[in-house]
Amino acid sequence: MSSQLLLTFLVSVIPPIFNLAQTSPSQLCPTPVLSRLQRHQVTSGESLYSIARNYNLIPETLVRLNPNLKRKSVLVGQKILIPPFNGIRVEVPNGGTWRDLATAYGIRADVLFEINGCVQNPTVVYIPGVNWQIGEKTRRKDYMGLDKYPLLSVARVGLTYGWHRDPTTRQSFFHGGVDLLAQVGTLVLAADTGRVIFAAQEGTYGFLIVIDHGDGRQTRYAHLNRFQVKIGQTVKGGDIVGYVGKTGQPDLLESHLHFEVRYKFPVGWVAQDPMTHLPKL
Repeated sequence: MSSQLLLTFLVSVIPPIFNLAQTSPSQLCPTPVLSRLQRHQVTSGESLYSIARNYNLIPETLVRLNPNLKRKSVLVGQKILIPPFNGIRVEVPNGGTWRDLATAYGIRADVLFEINGCVQNPTVVYIPGVNWQIGEKTRRKDYMGLDKYPLLSVARVGLTYGWHRDPTTRQSFFHGGVDLLAQVGTLVLAADTGRVIFAAQEGTYGFLIVIDHGDGRQTRYAHLNRFQVKIGQTVKGGDIVGYVGKTGQPDLLESHLHFEVRYKFPVGWVAQDPMTHLPKL
């Protein structure tokens, strides 16, 4: 199964865990999958196949998660661990990273990072899907690009999307957006038509605006100085939504707009590289 087909499969079979319209944007990481396992006690008349079917799983998922099921048979009274969706439990080799796992299993590193609780150094993880052949290449999930740039002119990038190493602590961290350098007070524009679903102060984001564009797309505008819109308002690409500021806990000392593009996966709103979706001015 290709990565593209696998992602399509995941979207169709894994139930949503949360919705940002109802959940604070600071709660981006669900509880790790391996901390959400159910325990099923086998009753008379049940088989491995009937149990898997009742939980919308394939039998192989249960066999791989429960070593005592290697013979693919169950006994009355036996307890079986049930995951929330198909996948396998993997012990990560010493020094293994999310990027290593993405390369090996064909699932994007940011998706793996978030469904496993956003831990920096993975040791035991859950790999979603129904085909886990090593060596399959990753492919980015793409969608229609954005209509407008979020500032009046193209800005210098202070911090790119992706993995970085803190120069002080030497710890790796994942940056879910792009930091566009701009003076405090610079106009911030909606990147596309949509509805404002969040406009308030939110943790390290500071003053944050979230715009839902439909079709499983969102953009986020953080560290703002003030707002020009309110929750529930419909905006068009290019409309003024706020002003650059330094609120929250920015990753850079220079003033900037922290801009994110997120796509709705079954595990929540997963960050994508904004630069692949911004128009060229």
